[in-house]
Amino acid sequence: MSTSPPLTVESARMGSGAAGMLTVLCGAIFLEGVDAAMLNIALPSIRAELGLTTTMLSAVVSAYVLAYAGLMLLGGRVADMYGKRKVFLTALTVFLLFSGFGGFATEGWMLLAARFVTGAAAAFMTPAGLALINGNFPEGPQRNRAVLIYAGTASAGFSLGLVIGGLLSAIGWRWVFFAPVIFSAILLLAGMKLILEKKEDAAQRQKFDIAGAVTLTGAMLLAAYTLTRMEHAANDLTWTIAAAGASMVLWFAFALIERKSRAPLIRLGIFRSAVLVQSNLGAMLFTGAFFGFQFVVSLYLQELLGWSSFETSLALIVIGMDAILAPLLTPLLVERFGNGRVVLGGFAFAIAGYALFLGMGLDWTYAAMLPSMVLLGLAFSLGYGPLTIIATEGIAEDEQGLASGLVNTSFQFGAALGLSAVSAVGTLALGDGDSPSERLEALRTALMVPVGATLIGMVIMGFGRGRCADASCRLQAG
Repeated sequence: MSTSPPLTVESARMGSGAAGMLTVLCGAIFLEGVDAAMLNIALPSIRAELGLTTTMLSAVVSAYVLAYAGLMLLGGRVADMYGKRKVFLTALTVFLLFSGFGGFATEGWMLLAARFVTGAAAAFMTPAGLALINGNFPEGPQRNRAVLIYAGTASAGFSLGLVIGGLLSAIGWRWVFFAPVIFSAILLLAGMKLILEKKEDAAQRQKFDIAGAVTLTGAMLLAAYTLTRMEHAANDLTWTIAAAGASMVLWFAFALIERKSRAPLIRLGIFRSAVLVQSNLGAMLFTGAFFGFQFVVSLYLQELLGWSSFETSLALIVIGMDAILAPLLTPLLVERFGNGRVVLGGFAFAIAGYALFLGMGLDWTYAAMLPSMVLLGLAFSLGYGPLTIIATEGIAEDEQGLASGLVNTSFQFGAALGLSAVSAVGTLALGDGDSPSERLEALRTALMVPVGATLIGMVIMGFGRGRCADASCRLQAG
């Protein structure tokens, strides 16, 4: 049972300074979501002007994911060690500069470099932002509402990014890079004034675990590379296996280094928290299922029903309802039922949404798809924010960046894993078939991956629910 005080207008009300800081942090996570989604819509225009090969185009997309997922843990820990405000503002500056660099790209390597560095900047900015919220809002109703607003904004950024990307691409694909420059410049100026870090919570510079940082970064980058290559593993099996093996070796080396280090980059004892591990696994499966579903829906609408990319993005925008519901409805449900039960409700809605879409046909109208979109909007409203709260609640202040990095890494790795798994299953199911009915059946088979992943996630999050519905039962990780 949650130990938070009752949710009242006074207990959840934020001061003007806190609200201003939250606005900047939400703006940054919205920017990250929009930036990631917009590029996908602009890819055909980029290929047409720069003459990029399919391999280079895929690499441009993967570069961002690779850096973002591969450096997130390091980014979170660096925020703990060197100051969350400093890391956040520095990362936002780098994001601004290299997004602009991408807009001036004339060759593929320039886009590749721009996307990798902006992904790396986001990997430092995102956990620092969430850690700033956890460090500046008192645990309970205020923090819950702040995190839910933050999570809803992140989801809305991705949903709206699909539409914004379509509009900007119609003007010119370079605006997909220039628009974030303008927005991030405004956020940077506001952040320098509004973002505060309590003096007693400010990070103290300490000896940096260089060996741990090198092995962790290598292990994460290789793991992310393996996931982004899984769907092409049949054509590149040697490299995929080699990357996975090298990642495992580096993970083992990292664990040995951290056990012996006097100032470890990551204190391994944090993983003694059963709820932290449980919530991160849930986050990975929850996000992986959605990204896999989105991939299936995109192929279904565009390749089988003949919809345009813009029409497809509009079809998915209903899921963005969580931007409204998450800050308004979810805090009340969390206070009434606890984070754990609300998360289980989110998983249940997601399973229903994916299962309903299994009935897709060649003559389906949007009215037939709408119930799934609404159910998934409810799923994200109930699942995303409370999962984030569970994963970071009860963690010591000097490890908030690490906990934030962990859950965001889980979300990112889940996305990559979901996409790869759905793509691989769909390809195997299709075989040599190419007729519309055969392709439809292959997509139905691939859609079983999100259904199964969400069901497994629900079981994981429900395990020991009577004892661990909320982070108040978190095991001591000392």
